[in-house]
Amino acid sequence: MTSYGQLAFSDAAKALQEQFGSRRAYEQMEKRNVVDGLTDNEIGFINNQDHFYMASYGENGYPYIQHRGGPKGFVKVLNAQTLAFVDFAGNRQYISAGNIETNPNVSLIMISYPHRARLKLYAKTRIVELNEEPELFEQIDPADYKHHPERMMVLDVQAYDWNCPQHITPRYTGEEIEHAFAPQRKRLADLEAENAALKAELEKLKTEKK
Repeated sequence: MTSYGQLAFSDAAKALQEQFGSRRAYEQMEKRNVVDGLTDNEIGFINNQDHFYMASYGENGYPYIQHRGGPKGFVKVLNAQTLAFVDFAGNRQYISAGNIETNPNVSLIMISYPHRARLKLYAKTRIVELNEEPELFEQIDPADYKHHPERMMVLDVQAYDWNCPQHITPRYTGEEIEHAFAPQRKRLADLEAENAALKAELEKLKTEKK
């Protein structure tokens, strides 16, 4: 696995970095950010994702960016260099799959909106038919999730980097909101029950005085 900067920074990008004063810092980043693979930090982040964006390269000369979603953890970390996921049936345009057939290079962005965190990855992707590696399918298929599997995609990660949180607006799913407000709802229910009990006790005392 190489440094993200070594793979991402073209000569044109480096020239612009030089022009606008950031080249020295990024040159140092290229030298020190060579890693053997994903660390526990990246693995934990990926295991909690329920979506990502993937760019592939078409024969028409244009990149194609697709949103992929599923249950939390549907992208599986097989090891520190390899990810895999089941490709669900969708609108059946097969643009990403077709692009990967002719050019395996892809780029992914994974975002956690609540944490304002963004992970970028370069990878080489291979398509694996379901009957080619049934043990892999059993390992990565989200069986409890309603879906129609069509193929598997295995990604050999070439480089990755974290982006700054600037301009990432915090957003929360319904499940996350429910979880955040669960203690307050429980406290409110407890207070309402306590209030009802006190009212009943008060009415009982009034009755006894009569």
